[in-house]
Amino acid sequence: MNTPKEGYRVQEYHGPVKRYCQTMDLKDNPELIEEYKKRHSEAYAWPEIRAGIRQVGILEMEIYILGTRLFMIVETPLDFDWDTAMARLATLPRQAEWEDYMADFQNTVKGSTSAEKWHLMDRMFYLYR
Repeated sequence: MNTPKEGYRVQEYHGPVKRYCQTMDLKDNPELIEEYKKRHSEAYAWPEIRAGIRQVGILEMEIYILGTRLFMIVETPLDFDWDTAMARLATLPRQAEWEDYMADFQNTVKGSTSAEKWHLMDRMFYLYR
């Protein structure tokens, strides 16, 4: 596994993709944060959730953490429509159950969808060509 100073290898695509960035805060409780990380690990994350993410057209999703702040990167095809995909995701098997399961750790309201919890971020800088 890579470390922050080594960097993280990213998926290669055979063409351009879009990237969405989102943020959310966790409750300020070290034990809850460790349990949240565990539940997102490969061994504990629900397979239906990973399958649903791909089913709505998401190519890759990464979540980073610093203290209580989460940062998510979502990569999609160029023709991906965010609102349509998030509405569809909310209806997939076990998705609402997963969101409620995670709400205990998040600064959010139980019953919220992923789209209601995570806040899309504006890009304010990138290295121009």
